[in-house]
Amino acid sequence: MSDVKLIDDRDIEFLLYEFLDTQALLERPRYQEHSREIFNTTLDTAKTIAQKYFANHNSKGDENEPSFDGEKVHLIPETQAAWDAYAEAGFLGAAYDFEEGGSQMPEIILRAAMGYITAANPSTTVYPFLTLGAANLVRSFASDEHKTTYLPPMMDGRFAGTMALTEPGQGSALADITTSAKPQADGTYRIFGQKMFITGGDQSLTDNIIHMVLARVEGAPAGTKGISMFICPKVLLNEDGSLGERNDVALAGLLHKMGYKNATSTVLNFGEKDGAVGYLVGEENKGLSYMFQLMNEARISVGSGASLLGYQGYNYSLEYARNRPQGRPPTDRDPSSKQVNIVEHADVRRMLLAQKAYSEGSLALCLYASSLFEDSQTGATEEDRKAAFTLLDLITPIVKSFPSKYGLKANELAIQILGGSGYIREYPVEQYYRDNRLNAIHEGTDGIHGLDLLARKVPMKDMAGYQAMSKEMKKILKTIKQDVNLQEGRIREFADALKAALKTLDNTTMMLMMTLGKGKIDLGLANANLYLDMFGRVLVSWVWLKQAVLAQQALDLKPHEADEHFYQGKLQAAQYYIRWELPEIEHQAKLLQANDDTCLAMQDDWF
Repeated sequence: MSDVKLIDDRDIEFLLYEFLDTQALLERPRYQEHSREIFNTTLDTAKTIAQKYFANHNSKGDENEPSFDGEKVHLIPETQAAWDAYAEAGFLGAAYDFEEGGSQMPEIILRAAMGYITAANPSTTVYPFLTLGAANLVRSFASDEHKTTYLPPMMDGRFAGTMALTEPGQGSALADITTSAKPQADGTYRIFGQKMFITGGDQSLTDNIIHMVLARVEGAPAGTKGISMFICPKVLLNEDGSLGERNDVALAGLLHKMGYKNATSTVLNFGEKDGAVGYLVGEENKGLSYMFQLMNEARISVGSGASLLGYQGYNYSLEYARNRPQGRPPTDRDPSSKQVNIVEHADVRRMLLAQKAYSEGSLALCLYASSLFEDSQTGATEEDRKAAFTLLDLITPIVKSFPSKYGLKANELAIQILGGSGYIREYPVEQYYRDNRLNAIHEGTDGIHGLDLLARKVPMKDMAGYQAMSKEMKKILKTIKQDVNLQEGRIREFADALKAALKTLDNTTMMLMMTLGKGKIDLGLANANLYLDMFGRVLVSWVWLKQAVLAQQALDLKPHEADEHFYQGKLQAAQYYIRWELPEIEHQAKLLQANDDTCLAMQDDWF
């Protein structure tokens, strides 16, 4: 499987070391024992594991989804081999300090490394990714006793983890969950309730599964202020850490999905008998604030996964277009002449350029978010760390939603390029589409993230995050203005377009803040999803402008042919996005600034 096409290595190198200057992390105390060679070895290891253990069953897992015989969940055997390879390589604890048994690896390097694995098989990747998130919750908020008990087996792959939030009657409305927790004399709790859509909620890969469960302690306040978090293992542990009796957590059934089929999606019953034993994490009624750490990590992961599925569709359809002869140029009317490969047709190039712009732009956005997360943890000063967190907090709704929307559009275009072949299962692009369709749904829909962005993130702390992001985006405009070599041609055009777009975004944002300030909450938030998309278009245009500047500067140095083609591709993708996609914000701004009530005013009876 060594020839499996994953992410473009040159693109990863560009994003890490030119777009983000990841090598500068080596100057920070935490990473002074590392080197660029170690970073690259980590990437190479992930790529090898991805090609050998994950890519080999992406299609097979889709065709042979997990089954439950009433006692045990059955997965194809390649899934176990992939889990074992991932764990044995040390990736489950790679982010942790040396003293904890980890590799003390930067978040941005791990995000890029995991990109290879996600690109190879997004379904199987779910199991380690959820375990990483659950372990991070234990590490951040659990007692020392529970850290000692659960972190080592989660780091070495003996235990997996999940997050158990959703209930059958409550999807994203966590304030209304009904799962209950009854305190016991020994300090434990008994959990009663049902959770649904719990990914990885049961499987046959590990000895145990650590469920991070949200529940309401008896007598807790209503709403989100009364939610607590609990560690609820599938199998209870004896005092020596060995496996004990089965906890009162039962698999009620597996859900059969459109995509991501090799990742189990479960309905779990807690407390069918005497109640599932749960251990409080942190303090009572603080559970949702803890869970948001995992949810925010998961949202960056979802955005990354969506961008990589788009990327894989782009890779495949590009290769197909380069080798599929059909038709002739409009100027060639000789039916006896040789047909050209479809990559020569302008409309196919349009679809390929759109995919390139969506997927590479989305990946760059997600890696930028990961770099902000890194800076929020290891930045040089407290001020630097707070500034990075402020930016990350603002853009997280976009980092999750933009790739989820446009990675899917990229997959749609990949299918279109393959034509009838794209619609049949003998080719992988239809699976990419089915898998990617989930990403606009889980970890918060676009509608929810639009509300989060407009109602919370933008106005928060006197618009501190918004102002910081605006300032950050204007830095590239200043760089261009001060560099005489960038004053001519496309870069100047792109900069002028972004400058105008920022003004449009500012005007629209101020109008919406005024509407909300007047107490017209429903009207002001009615089109929040449209605002989310508009902000995303501006943010991704900035991402592309930064890449375009780097590409132009590199081209000015007369690189070798392969790099010249790479940088020209970046410039052309930036041109496509800024000329073809960014101008859509003008119509969006018109609707938003007018507080258009077309959707809000529609009545149920009129449908």
